[in-house]
Amino acid sequence: MDDYLPILILIILGFLFAAVSFIASALMAPTKRPTAAKTAPYECGIVPGIEPPTRFPVRFYLVAMIFIIFDIEIVFLYPWAVIFRQLRSFGLAEVVVFAAVVFISFMFLVSNGALSWGPAKRLTAAAPARTSESTIARIAAGPAGGGRGARSVGTSPTEVPTSDLPATAPSGPGRAA
Repeated sequence: MDDYLPILILIILGFLFAAVSFIASALMAPTKRPTAAKTAPYECGIVPGIEPPTRFPVRFYLVAMIFIIFDIEIVFLYPWAVIFRQLRSFGLAEVVVFAAVVFISFMFLVSNGALSWGPAKRLTAAAPARTSESTIARIAAGPAGGGRGARSVGTSPTEVPTSDLPATAPSGPGRAA
């Protein structure tokens, strides 16, 4: 039992630290509600130039998979390189098989478009300048700019349809705008 006592003390200290951290953050956290400016998208102090996509692109995950594949390959190649002379032809055959598996997985990701980013998206000349005020107004209007004064798709900047929609549209996935 004496051998396990330090482990038990460490586990108790870990749980104690977690409990104290949660209690301290609950007691010291500000009680103010977030404002529209605080919940607006923030990109290093720059107002976003384009609308964020509705879904996160799959290409991001494919690039992350490429990173993990090559990271794992490097982790396994260092020990192999250290004892290469002791492994002889068996070690060479094994690393060739390993490299072939890594190359096939890389080709699979490339064939699925992991490195094809497509054309760059730019703002059109008719779009108004983006400011923090317009971002806050757009967020307050709900998803897809469903509030009053929002342009519908296919209208020119001078044609702003009038509607009897409320100032804020319902938000969240699966709700009609």
